[in-house]
Amino acid sequence: MPPTMSRMGDVLAGFHAAWEFESDSVLIRFERGIRTPKLFQALGERRIPHEAIAAVTLSPGKRGTVVLHAVPRPGADPLMEAAAGQLKDGCDPYRLVLPAERETLAEYYADELRAQLTSADSEPTDRYLVAAPEAPLQFKAYDGKASFDGKLVSFRWFWTGASSAKWKAGDQSFPITDLCGIEWRSPEIFEGHLRLLPREAPVTRPGQADQDPAAVVFGLGYGPVHESLPFAASVLAAVRASGPALLTPEGGVATSAATTPAVRRDPADIAERIRHLGELHQAGLITDEEFTAKKAELLAEL
Repeated sequence: MPPTMSRMGDVLAGFHAAWEFESDSVLIRFERGIRTPKLFQALGERRIPHEAIAAVTLSPGKRGTVVLHAVPRPGADPLMEAAAGQLKDGCDPYRLVLPAERETLAEYYADELRAQLTSADSEPTDRYLVAAPEAPLQFKAYDGKASFDGKLVSFRWFWTGASSAKWKAGDQSFPITDLCGIEWRSPEIFEGHLRLLPREAPVTRPGQADQDPAAVVFGLGYGPVHESLPFAASVLAAVRASGPALLTPEGGVATSAATTPAVRRDPADIAERIRHLGELHQAGLITDEEFTAKKAELLAEL
């Protein structure tokens, strides 16, 4: 057994968060200030068991800061599994940014925390060790409202954004027991979306999320990270609790599907996507080159 933390209950406060070191876990409490990332505010606090941590690092940060980083084990945290490496550093809940003058203190706690880890802690887990955000949860996507009550995921389409394919299919409800995972593509990336993965794959599956009734698409101001990612994590945790899920070679729950060949879209849908692309361009979220290239891709699908 590794030694216990020398002073249980000690707190290390940084920018936007404070870590409280306990005998078997680290309790992370996030601030709710105006400059605190919205994802941190949405999470509130998180308890990270020592067995959920693979490694601890301390490195120089930007503008006179140091960063204490607890690296989660593969499969330990549904939030990080759903994020699949898409979170920006500033929104990583496992990073504590501190003033550089606290480096010595941070190094002390990093060493203390490393002493709690074992060689097995670097291996993938067979269950989630960090609690997922609790249902009920909901958020507005570009083409519909997504809701999750703990057992059922529901999509209700918006007439202003949903494709004709989704309107034809009608509003959708998916029992957790019928799912094997999710695919979350950050709204900060063009064509961000949340797609549900059924245990029994349909014979034909739309290649584009905006044509798939098992998906909602994001957009400028729709499906933000602090709303859609906790939602995805909660669904993932419920999927694993409901029965065997698709596992990656590393042992994590499947969070993405194999790419499906592209299908030809309705011209009206293409026009709507180009209009949305223009909004992203005008807002400065994509460059001139990205706008031109993506517009050409969409036109090529006609």
